[in-house]
Amino acid sequence: MCGIVGYVGHREAVPILIAGLKRLEYRGYDSAGVATLGADGKLDVRRAVDKLVNLEKLLEVRPLSGNAGIGHTRWATHGRPSEENAHPHKAGPVAVIHNGIVENYVELRDALVRRGHRMASQTDTEVIAHLIEEKVKADRPLTDAVLETVRELRGSFSIVVLSETAPGKLVAAKTATPLVIGLGEGENLVASDIPALLEHTRRTIVLEDGEVAELSADELRLMTFNGAPIKRSPRYIEWDAVAATKAGFRHYLRKEIAEQPQAWIDTLRGRVHADSRSVGLDEEIFPGGNPRAINRIVMVSAGASWISSCIGKFMFEELCGIPAEVDYSAEFRYRRPAIDERTMVVAVSQSGETADTLAAIEEARNRGSHVLALTNTVDSSIARKAHAQFYTRCGPEISVTTTKCFLTQIEAFYLIAIHMAQRLGRIGEAEVKQLIEPALAIAAQIEAVIGKERQIEKIARKYGKAHDFLYLGRGINYPVALEGALKLKEISYIHAEGYSAGEMKHGPIALIDENMPVVVLIPNDNVFEKTLSNLKEVESRNGRIIAVTDHHNAELEEVAWEIITVPQTHRLLTPVLLTVPLQLLAYHIAVYRGTDVDQPRNLAKSVTVE
Repeated sequence: MCGIVGYVGHREAVPILIAGLKRLEYRGYDSAGVATLGADGKLDVRRAVDKLVNLEKLLEVRPLSGNAGIGHTRWATHGRPSEENAHPHKAGPVAVIHNGIVENYVELRDALVRRGHRMASQTDTEVIAHLIEEKVKADRPLTDAVLETVRELRGSFSIVVLSETAPGKLVAAKTATPLVIGLGEGENLVASDIPALLEHTRRTIVLEDGEVAELSADELRLMTFNGAPIKRSPRYIEWDAVAATKAGFRHYLRKEIAEQPQAWIDTLRGRVHADSRSVGLDEEIFPGGNPRAINRIVMVSAGASWISSCIGKFMFEELCGIPAEVDYSAEFRYRRPAIDERTMVVAVSQSGETADTLAAIEEARNRGSHVLALTNTVDSSIARKAHAQFYTRCGPEISVTTTKCFLTQIEAFYLIAIHMAQRLGRIGEAEVKQLIEPALAIAAQIEAVIGKERQIEKIARKYGKAHDFLYLGRGINYPVALEGALKLKEISYIHAEGYSAGEMKHGPIALIDENMPVVVLIPNDNVFEKTLSNLKEVESRNGRIIAVTDHHNAELEEVAWEIITVPQTHRLLTPVLLTVPLQLLAYHIAVYRGTDVDQPRNLAKSVTVE
C-alpha cells in the first residue's frame, strides 16, 4: 500500500524522492512526506495531507536540501489521515518511514511513555522512531540500533531510517512487506516497488523477510535481523522505463487496457510449442513434477484475483477432472482448511505481496501442500515463498484497477489446465491443438473489441448517471459479471452487483425498474436460451438491458436496449473477450463522472496488511 523511497548519493535527494513517490502513486495514499539531512547535518521533515501536489507546494515555500533523504506516501491504518500522522516520523535525531503494521505497538508505546517519551501522532510508526532514538542516544551505531529495534517488533513491516548520528547512510529492514534496493553509480536507492527505481538504475536486490540493508553512496551491506552478513548478487530489471508512463494516454488504466493484446502474447510466448500440439511449462509447478500426485486444487486469492480464480476453477475441473475450489485468502487460514500433501494450492496475486495471500501460503505449507504462485512480479514475496512459480508477463501495472493482469491470470489458468490435462492423459494432441489455436487468436480479437470503444463510450454517457447497476452471467461467465461490477464500483463509485442470471429471480429481481441498467453476458453457449429467458424477466420490469454477446439473435435484439458484440472463441476463453467491454464501460463511466480513475478513493494497488 504505502510508497517508500530512500536515496543516498551525490545528488539532491528531494527531486529524486518526489519523482519516485509519483511512480508509486498507483499504490494509493492519503498523505505524503519527505525528510533530508542537510549540509549542516540537521534532519528536517516536510509533510502534507492528500495528493503529492500539496507536498510539492509546501516544498516550494519551505524547501529542503541534502544528499540523503527518505520519502513516503501513506495509506492510513493506525490513525486518521492528517499531517501529524503522515510519515516520516521524527524522534530526536531519527526519522522513520514505514509500511505495514506493528502488532505490539500499544505495549511498546505504553512502555516508551512510562520512560518519558512524548508521542505526537496516533500511529504505530512513531513507536519505531522512538525505540531507535533511545538506542542511538545511548551511543549505539545506527545499524545496531535498528537491528535491536526490529527484534522487538511483531507484525509485518518495512522501514527505512535516516539519522543525524549516521550522515550519508540509510538503514532499511523488512518482514512481510516489500523493499527493493537499487544500485547506482555513486548512489544507492531503496523503494517499495521497482518503478520508483527505473529512472536511476536497473540493478536491484530484493530484500527477503528478516533482512536489514545498510546503504551509503558507495556501499551496500546486507545482514539478517541477528546481524549475520548476507551475500546476494543483483538482478537486472528488463522493463522499459517508458512502460511505467502513460505513453500519451489520458490515464494509466486506459493505457493498460490497450496493452492487453501484447501482455497476452508475452505470457503465451515460449509456453506454446510451434506446432500448437503441446504446452511447455516447468514441471516444478507440480509436486515432484508429477500431476498425478494431486487430487485437489485450491486457489487462494483476493479481489480481482479471486474472480479470475473462479474462472480457473471451471478450466481445471472441465479439462483435468480434478476438484477445484476458490477461497478468499483472508478467510483461508482461519477455517482449518482440509488440505494435505495431495493438494495443490495456487496463490494468485498481481503484486505478489498481498498480505492475506502470504498468510494463506504459510498455512498451506504448514499442512504439507504444494504451493504454486501465479503472479506478475518476479521475486515478489509470494513467488519466493511458493514451491513453484508461473509469471504473467504484463510489465508494470500502475492503475489501481487491474486489467491486463486479470486477463493474463485467466490465460495462465488456461495454459496450466491444458498442460496438466495432457500430462494426465485426459486430452491428446488433437484436443490440445483445438484449445491452443483460439488462444493464439485472442490478442487480435482483444484489439477488435477495443475498436468498439466509440460505441461503448456512448453507452457509458447514456447510463453514467445511474445510481445502481446489475451484472448477470452464467457458468464460466458468471465471474465476469462479478468482475464487471467490481470495476464499476472501484472507479466510478456507482453501486453495482454481479449475480448468476439464474439467481436473479431469487432476490435481485426486486431491484429492477426503469432506472436500473442491467449488463448481461450472453454468449452463444449451452445456457444461451436460459439466459435469454432471464432477460425477458428483466424486460417485463422495464430494466435497461445492455447485452454483451458473440451471437446475433432476433429475440435478444428485441429485449436489449444496447448490444455490444465480441468475436467468437473457445467457450473457456469467452470470459476474456467479454471482460474487455466491461473494462471500457467502467472506464468511460468513471471519466464521465469525473472520478479519479487511476487512484480511486480508499483503494490501494497492493494490500500489504491484513
